[in-house]
Amino acid sequence: MSEPKEFWIKNMVCNRCLKVIMQELQELGVTVLSLELGRLLVEAPKKTNNEIVNAVTTVLHANDFEIVQSEEEMLVERIKLILIEQLQEPPLYIKVKISELLASSLHRDYKTLSKLFSANEQTTIEKYFIKLKIEKVKELIQLKQHSFSEIGYLLDYSSINHLSRQFKEVVGMSMTDYKNTENWKRNFYDEII
Repeated sequence: MSEPKEFWIKNMVCNRCLKVIMQELQELGVTVLSLELGRLLVEAPKKTNNEIVNAVTTVLHANDFEIVQSEEEMLVERIKLILIEQLQEPPLYIKVKISELLASSLHRDYKTLSKLFSANEQTTIEKYFIKLKIEKVKELIQLKQHSFSEIGYLLDYSSINHLSRQFKEVVGMSMTDYKNTENWKRNFYDEII
């Protein structure tokens, strides 16, 4: 009889991912005890540990996910998930700096987290968070429910000019041009780096 087995999963950043993984594992006789973004806990009393690992690996690879192999990769994935969670429901009210939020959530020194993230992802945490915010801006523009000023407020920008500059720097066009083209290209959160 096997013990429950925990896996950390790379690039699992949406709730649709959870449903697919759960369904496919259950079809292979693996019971999902807990599944949240980036983390999976399973058991299969009639399977060996190797059979469980093979089943999980097969399902994850078929859905373009990877099992995190080291604690460092796990920390990087947790950083991404914490930042993505901040943008789920605007307005964005981060009462502390991102550095303090990550350090307290992960119980690590921010400098260590920052070096680790940069070494693994070839970008800084700050630049990654800006790209995430800009993807959220694109989504809000497409919904056509908010003015640019309201979008800036919802995502905690100090001014519309600050948002406009960042948007143009990341996307390569102004927010107005993006809105008017309606040839909207957005990236999935797991594709952002």
